[in-house]
This record gives sequence, C-alpha cells and structure tokens, in this order.
Amino acid sequence: MSRRKNGLNIHGILLLDKPAGMSSNQALQKARRLFNARKAGHTGSLDPFATGMLPICFGEASKTAAFMLDAGKSYRATAKVGETSSTGDIEGEIIQALPVPDVSAEKIRKTLSSFLGRSAQIPPMYSALKHQGQPLYRLARKGVTVERKSREIVIERLELLGWEPPQVTFEADVSKGTYIRTLAEDFCKALESCGHLISLRRLSVEPFDADAMVTLEDLEQAVEQGREQELLLPIDAGIPHWSKISLDESGLERFGHGNAVATDGSPGRARVFSPAGQIVGLGIIDETGLLQPKRVFVAE
Repeated sequence: MSRRKNGLNIHGILLLDKPAGMSSNQALQKARRLFNARKAGHTGSLDPFATGMLPICFGEASKTAAFMLDAGKSYRATAKVGETSSTGDIEGEIIQALPVPDVSAEKIRKTLSSFLGRSAQIPPMYSALKHQGQPLYRLARKGVTVERKSREIVIERLELLGWEPPQVTFEADVSKGTYIRTLAEDFCKALESCGHLISLRRLSVEPFDADAMVTLEDLEQAVEQGREQELLLPIDAGIPHWSKISLDESGLERFGHGNAVATDGSPGRARVFSPAGQIVGLGIIDETGLLQPKRVFVAE
C-alpha cells in the first residue's frame, strides 16, 4: 500500500452489504472515501431499493472484475401480487391493478417450479443495459420504450418462504443477467394476475461467502480502529477456480513485461505468483504450456 496525491493505493475485495436507499455507485464512493482509496469499482449493480452483497474491487483487484461477471447470484425477494408498477419495483408508480388470486401455498410452489431451468428473459426497460450508448432506464424515464432482445438465463433454485396475500416471499439462485424484477412480474402473470417487487436482497455472489459481508457501519467502525485492511479479501478471491502457477525470477521478469513464459502448467486460466508467493497477474496457458499474460499487476 502506498500513498499518492489522490489517495492510498489499496488492493483487495470488499464484500459490502449495500443498504437500501443508496445506489451502487453511491455505496462504492462511500466505501472508497472511508478507505481513502485511489481506485475502486464494483461488479454487478444493485437497484437503490435493494440491499445485499456488492463486491467492491480496490486497486489491482479491479483487473479481476471482468472475470467475475459470469458469477451466479442468490436473492431473497418479496413481491406484491395484484399491482403493477412502472419500474417493476417500489420505486415506480402503480399503473395497473388486478384481483389477487385465491390460491394455496402449494399452488404458489408449483408455479414457482415452472420457472426452474433454462429460459429466455427479456430485460426490463428500467435497467442499466444500453441502447445506442444510452442506458435503458434513462429512455424509460422519458417514456421511451425500445425493443430488447431476450437472453438465456438459468434458474437453479426457487424456494417459497412465505405466502401471505397479497405478498409472496421467495429465494432464488440464478445465472448472470437474470432480473428478479422480471422474474417476479412473470411469476405473477402465471398466477393470472400482476405484481411488482417490494423488497430485494442479494444474499451472495459466487464464489463469495455471505458471512463475509460488511456493512458501512462495520467499515466505519473498522476505520476508527485502524483495522479496515482486515476487511479486505485477496485480489484473486473472486477467481479461486483458476489454477495457480509460480514463476522463477527469469519468468517473472518476462511476464512483467508482457511476454509469454514457458511453463509446465495445465492449459487454461491461471493466477500467476512470484517466487515469494505474491500474486503478480493473470494469464492463459495454452496446450504447449506457454503462459500468455492477460493482466499484469503493478507492484507498489
């Protein structure tokens, strides 16, 4: 860790428990200021009304963020059946009302189970996806609707936690790119009604443990006690399934200059370490054992 004019060069991953009422970027900037960190970014935005796991990558850990975008996620959500909102959640205006179906919890479970597996989902207009360089939610706020391509998603688990009409609470394990707001709307339509989310919490992001989440209050207290560094996970914590390879001094020098290095490693993605055990970058090993640098971390 070193200090520069614009803050400290801090490296690692913080699993922030984002509070409700704050955008993902606002939460990121708050955490960055508390660490006095020079560089930080997050993976996988959460809507302002949502809470839960928001991985924040500081410093060189940001170079691993792109490789974590395929991660599966788990959520707990509550939908209000019988009302449609303009945004699909509590942040919008109610634009439709239909009768709440008189169905049993068993019917709810059966309907939920029909969404398991692979399916095609159309992203909502109120999303950060871009159309001609402009986020869809900005167009939606202007009353503009554009055609969106459906994309394949996978729902691994859907578990009913409670059915107290008009509210249904469930947990879901889903693939990347799955919109829980859209899932809730589609589920309510399957009940021959409508609905919108009134609460959403991201429980986990693969491969991270939910127990490692840190609230802003926890972080503030840690900063006061001078132990904020203890809250950071290693740079490569998000890609533990990548193989690990250590280079000698000669190979380390070549790798550091962006040159390929001959190794005896197995083909595939690899985390690259120095002889002293410090991670120095990421690479791809081909069928011949040649390691091609993909990300080189800056030693500071």
